[in-house]
Amino acid sequence: MKLRKLTVSDYFLILVNLVPVYGVWFEGWNAAQVFLVYCLETVIIGVINVIKMACVTLFVKPTDVWDYKTGITRVSGFFFIVFFIFHYGFFVFVQTQIFFGVSGIIDDSSIIRSYSKIPAVLGHDGLLLLLIFIAYYTLQTLFDFFLSGKYKQVTMIKLMFQPYGRIVVQQFVVIIGSMFLAVGFSNVFILILALVKTGFELFVNFERFIDKAEADAKRKMAAENKKS
Repeated sequence: MKLRKLTVSDYFLILVNLVPVYGVWFEGWNAAQVFLVYCLETVIIGVINVIKMACVTLFVKPTDVWDYKTGITRVSGFFFIVFFIFHYGFFVFVQTQIFFGVSGIIDDSSIIRSYSKIPAVLGHDGLLLLLIFIAYYTLQTLFDFFLSGKYKQVTMIKLMFQPYGRIVVQQFVVIIGSMFLAVGFSNVFILILALVKTGFELFVNFERFIDKAEADAKRKMAAENKKS
């Protein structure tokens, strides 16, 4: 398999993903707090994606094509945003609840109280790592999405599903990581997690599958228009 040439953004991605490894291995960071930050990374990605979708809806295209089993139609961009929030939010909820339950990092039977305890559980190191992730994804979005002009051409369907490839990997590694926390091998798994996560983001082209789905939808729409 031919590996693509790495960009400046890719090197920043590698650097950011190595920060928690360095912190846990050499600075004595709490591995449980780092895994909690990885859970919250999913939330960061979702919030930023909502902002991107809102900007596209407000400034580029108020409506876009929607094809969900029942046929092709045009709907408001805000429909995509609401659908994404509920659908993606469900994945985030499941991920965090499984992590809380397996790792025992937040021991509270109340769902509301368990989430309210997150800032205290993160501690200083966890909050620092969380801020690093927020800064990275904010700058990445600014340069790779807005300043590059991609926001002018992207479709809402593609934008809505972009985070899902990442969330599948994150859910898998975070849940497995919570098991490693329980048996005391968290430091080793932090390294494994960083390598797997970085490799997936660099070399697995999830957008190719989204593009194929979009192309199929366009062919279907063209066929429907031809019939009518």
